[in-house]
Amino acid sequence: MNAEFFEAIEDIEKEKGIPRGYMYEKIKQAMLAAFRKDNPECEDNVEIILDEEKKRLEMNVNKTVVEEVEDPSHEIILEAAKKYSRRAKLGDVVPVPVETKKFGRIAAQAAKQVVIQGIREAERGIIYEEFTSKEHEILTGIVSHIEPRTGSVSIRISSNSEFTEAMLAPNERIKTEELKEGDRIKVYVVEVRNSTRGPQVLISRTHPGLVKRLFELEVPEIYDGTVEIKSIAREAGSRTKMAVWSADPDVDPIGSCVGPKGGRVASIVNELGGEKIDIVKYSEVPEEYIAAALSPSEVVSVTMLEDGKSCRVIVPDSQLSLAIGKEGQNARLAAKLTGYKIDIKPESES
Repeated sequence: MNAEFFEAIEDIEKEKGIPRGYMYEKIKQAMLAAFRKDNPECEDNVEIILDEEKKRLEMNVNKTVVEEVEDPSHEIILEAAKKYSRRAKLGDVVPVPVETKKFGRIAAQAAKQVVIQGIREAERGIIYEEFTSKEHEILTGIVSHIEPRTGSVSIRISSNSEFTEAMLAPNERIKTEELKEGDRIKVYVVEVRNSTRGPQVLISRTHPGLVKRLFELEVPEIYDGTVEIKSIAREAGSRTKMAVWSADPDVDPIGSCVGPKGGRVASIVNELGGEKIDIVKYSEVPEEYIAAALSPSEVVSVTMLEDGKSCRVIVPDSQLSLAIGKEGQNARLAAKLTGYKIDIKPESES
């Protein structure tokens, strides 16, 4: 039995990648716990000998040799002790093997328990490491279940050869987007947490990072660093504003993102379910940056206020509603994009 036990542990190490030392230690702990559960009186005098080199696995109860036994769980008479050690004498501590049948049952149960637990922990560890490396990246997943009551969506995502179920919470869904089981969608990995129930991959379809990564995948100039995304302001499912810049004067950062015949940006708009995307040119000059951020509205002037965090923008009267946008969205996104509080006034009131 011992030789088969050690061979089985070696095979599991090779197949599942669980270290032998880890399994041996856990098996010993499980065996001791199982034996003590049935024999609580032997709390302090049980030992397990596990010698990999000699293929030896034993469980012994250490008993003191006495003339008259008062505590059978800790004591043994000399005559009985000599069965286990011919040199035994009064006062010696003799290891008494646990009977083979009982020991075999305990060992088998402990080994099974540890191997199952070890495989589970190893797989969790592999999944955690794999998906942690994908934080702030895009993964493609398949919708496996939609909870009708809460709107939560379970999505099966993969990275290399590893798979796991991730939950797309209602507040991380694009409100205008209708999903059904079997749909393939791209999700942004916000964070990976290691919990007692295993790795939890937090994903989003509303995070600005999704837009950024989609442009990196679609636009070579962004991927290679020629064009840089400076800021993104997003109201998922409705509109996104993105500021871009290039250190190369020969490269048009907006044109690079839009692509030939608008193909690049159109692909991303399609992925986001028709979400409008305004791409503006970033500038280190706040007035220029703010004016660009209010696109598609025309801007007459931008005046920075003394606090350094606010500005007053004058627009043509005919452009006022465009500058503010439906329900204030254009002005709101421009403020979020630039980091400035924007007060918009028509030219007639300036």
